[in-house]
Amino acid sequence: MPTLLVIEASPRGERSMSRGLTRRFVEAWIGNNPDGRVIERDLIKTDLPFVTMPWLGAYFTPSDQHTPEMKRILALSDELVAELLAADAIAIGTPVYNYNIPAVLKAYIDHIVRKGLTLGFSGEGLVKGKTCTILMASGGVYSEGSPIRDRDIATAYLRLILRVIGIEDVTVVAGGNAKAVDMGETTRDAFLKKFDLEVSAAAEKGVDRTPKVRRG
Repeated sequence: MPTLLVIEASPRGERSMSRGLTRRFVEAWIGNNPDGRVIERDLIKTDLPFVTMPWLGAYFTPSDQHTPEMKRILALSDELVAELLAADAIAIGTPVYNYNIPAVLKAYIDHIVRKGLTLGFSGEGLVKGKTCTILMASGGVYSEGSPIRDRDIATAYLRLILRVIGIEDVTVVAGGNAKAVDMGETTRDAFLKKFDLEVSAAAEKGVDRTPKVRRG
């Protein structure tokens, strides 16, 4: 039974463009994986602390030497890592703020990049054999040929950090010009529909199309 981990980072709720893209992706993924399981991790509803000195102290202490307090400090990080490792496919829904990802998504990344769990002690990525789809909404357009292409820091960073932990198969659905909805130039539904083909194609990745052989 394949498992999809959905990570949401937008604070805009039902008005969010990235959440709209993610919802479409999940629907398409379930259509391709009717026996699949979806795990949702909404970072806005997760009490996710930024990295602190006590957290770093626990992080750099070997697990067999952890005190009860250290275990408590790392409990949420351990939970997030376990979710990631249990997933076959990952979907990250995120807006772009000032050319980069929101602070809450950066905090999530700081919690799941863990030596010995997702990152080897020699720097090798340990999260293998997974696909990841980034569903991104931005006010600007940063696609190939854009005059502000060099400002696409969010995509470059996410691709980099995913590759660092071992996830090489990454697809980006870039929902540029999302500001058109806020400015009343188009409707939210019309904006989201423009990306349906890209979303559907991304949701098909990793699906086993091999005909099943009946026995008996």
